[in-house]
Amino acid sequence: MQYDALIKTLLHVLSDNGFHSGTELASRLGISRTAVWKAVRALECRGIEVAALPGKGYRVVQPLELISETAIQAALEPEARSLLSTLHIFDELDSTNTHLMRLAAEGVSAGAVCLAETQTAGKGRIGRSWLSPLGANVYLSVLWRYDDHSLIAGLSLAVGVAVIRALERSGIVGVGLKWPNDLLWEDRKLGGILLEVSGEAHGGYAVVVGLGINRYIPSAVGRGIDQAWVDLAAVAGESAPSRNRLIASILNELLPLLNDYRHTGLEPYLPEWRRYHHLTGREVVVRQGDFETAGTVADVTEEGLLVLACKDGKRREFASGDVRLRVVG
Repeated sequence: MQYDALIKTLLHVLSDNGFHSGTELASRLGISRTAVWKAVRALECRGIEVAALPGKGYRVVQPLELISETAIQAALEPEARSLLSTLHIFDELDSTNTHLMRLAAEGVSAGAVCLAETQTAGKGRIGRSWLSPLGANVYLSVLWRYDDHSLIAGLSLAVGVAVIRALERSGIVGVGLKWPNDLLWEDRKLGGILLEVSGEAHGGYAVVVGLGINRYIPSAVGRGIDQAWVDLAAVAGESAPSRNRLIASILNELLPLLNDYRHTGLEPYLPEWRRYHHLTGREVVVRQGDFETAGTVADVTEEGLLVLACKDGKRREFASGDVRLRVVG
């Protein structure tokens, strides 16, 4: 959905990151000061932190940058621009992945990209939710199509390489990967990748690649996250890349990769993925339903399966599927 004119105008006014008095906002919005207060509260309920200081007025606590199609398009490189079929931008959406899965069923072409300022039902792996405060982070999904289902098993690993390349081009170093789809910084979760696949009636497969990256997590939202996390504001401070340029940088890496992947598969990305993998050589527990397997992470196969050196001397392989992976200690 798109927000009504009142909320949208208030967002744009506050996005200059300066103070605005209740009187000024009431005049600009054409409403009463009480209505201004209610509109500010509506933003706070969506995750925007707003400071209210007597004599100064209202100001967002963290600099706010709204998604801009113009800014994104301007930062796209020619190859990525040629592969981008449509760009869908929403103020609020259940899930960018869900939206593109709906469009995939309607026959929308590969290269469709969906972005949202906030999600009401953001998705993580294995049915988990993905908290999505308004205007703070990157919630991005891309639709692509493949004929060969065997390629898809390793695709999330290749996507992880593309995202780290984009982050490094944006000045963010030290980010690693956790099989099969987490982005880590000092063992704290910075982002995640979620692939969803549907078979097509005419053959072939629609794949939606979803990506969430924490650019700034408000403290109130952070208290609701049940694992160690980090955001780019903590990693890079004022040097954190602008939201729109980061999105463009990701698309510059991701769209060509998705296009080439049907010919290359995972193989050319594996050496880079292995360098970034934070769990190699570490003790982990792999859980599948009620069964647990302990061992040391040895490698991944050419298909993207996790190779575990178990305590009984055997090496076992695991597909991502419904597997949960926990680092010992």
